[in-house]
Amino acid sequence: MNTSATQDDLATLQRETFDYFIHEANPANGLILDKTEANWPASIAATGLALACYPVGVERGFMTRSAAVERTLATLRFFWNSPQGPEPDATGYRGFYYHFLDMQTGRRAWQCELSTIDSTFLLAGALAAGQYFDADTAAEAEIRTLAETLYHRADWRWAQDGGETVTHGWTPEHGFLKYRWEGYDEALLLYVLGLGSPTHPLPRSSYAAWTATFRWEHCYGYDYLYAGPLFIHQLSHVWIDFRGVQDAFMRSKGSDYFENSRRATLVQHRYAIENPRGFDGYGEYCWGITASEGPGPSTLKLNGIERRFEDYVARGVPYGPDDGTLAPWAVVASLPFAAEIVRPAISFCIHQAKLKAVKAYGFKAAFNPTHPGTSDDAFGWWVSPWHFGLNEGPVVLMIENEANGLLWRLMRSCRYIRSGLQRAGFEGGWLREFDQESARPV
Repeated sequence: MNTSATQDDLATLQRETFDYFIHEANPANGLILDKTEANWPASIAATGLALACYPVGVERGFMTRSAAVERTLATLRFFWNSPQGPEPDATGYRGFYYHFLDMQTGRRAWQCELSTIDSTFLLAGALAAGQYFDADTAAEAEIRTLAETLYHRADWRWAQDGGETVTHGWTPEHGFLKYRWEGYDEALLLYVLGLGSPTHPLPRSSYAAWTATFRWEHCYGYDYLYAGPLFIHQLSHVWIDFRGVQDAFMRSKGSDYFENSRRATLVQHRYAIENPRGFDGYGEYCWGITASEGPGPSTLKLNGIERRFEDYVARGVPYGPDDGTLAPWAVVASLPFAAEIVRPAISFCIHQAKLKAVKAYGFKAAFNPTHPGTSDDAFGWWVSPWHFGLNEGPVVLMIENEANGLLWRLMRSCRYIRSGLQRAGFEGGWLREFDQESARPV
């Protein structure tokens, strides 16, 4: 019988995962590697997660406060001073930043897009740092100032491109991307930050336009706001404690976004147990379908069944895509929502599946027990050879949030988060404890 992960298991997993942000970084500019594959660029989302993880590192003794201050300052100074403009090799434009940046120069990589959601995670990390580093010293005061000025520079109204909802991004070559943040997704945090801006805020109508695109569904015995990949139900919650606070949509459903993420986690669990597509390994302790790398693209005939395997896609439940690929980090990131099913799954991944890497960064990013892998795979099935910064951060932070709510408390004390929630129509819960005017500055 499987047992639940112990506090020692979680502490070791958190510490080893945190090491990603120490070692896969450029200390000179604070940029964090997106992926451990050779010659890979930095990710601004991973860099934002690192900024939020450094306070955890200080509190847990993974790094000294002075080292965390130094790394945080290097990061914030780089983004404030880096080139902002329409030139194709800049770092950002209109207060937003390119999704991928060269690790050394910090310039745009791969002709990628100026990303509104990845900039959101970067700015949220800056605001978290501004809340944590509250000492009366020149260095920590500079962190607070830079966090605020970076956030103030983002032009959220520009990112709407004349529409109600926010666009996914922009490129110098082609202008705004055709896609917008519509349907329930990780943009919950984006809209809160955009609405809370004191300089270029989104109109309240943008949030109403977003929630008007939601799909409420019934799956595996649960009524919930649908999104297929597990990460959608997690990434905004890494930063904001949604327990007991409700917007108009959730008031109409008698729920909140935290409870919704709990139900989505339970749907994932039931799906794996029922395993409608008949993949190997799925079960009570082996689940977690999200956006992740996979063993494809390829098609193999296995045990008389033709299986199509994908590479990096947003896998989801219950409608797919699902090719048998599971992501242990996504299970850990649901720890605050449903510890009773997450802890046994973490224990399984550590002790039975042996998915915790030796000498590197906690859990393997993804695995697929249905795919035979290659002759070099020691597991007998496919396991991702890489680690991703976007996966590592939620593991560190959600273990901490479940233990003591550190990041949630930091963001509660941020006046911009509270203002954004209130302008979106959120009421109740911990928001009652705050008078917006009495909040101390970031």
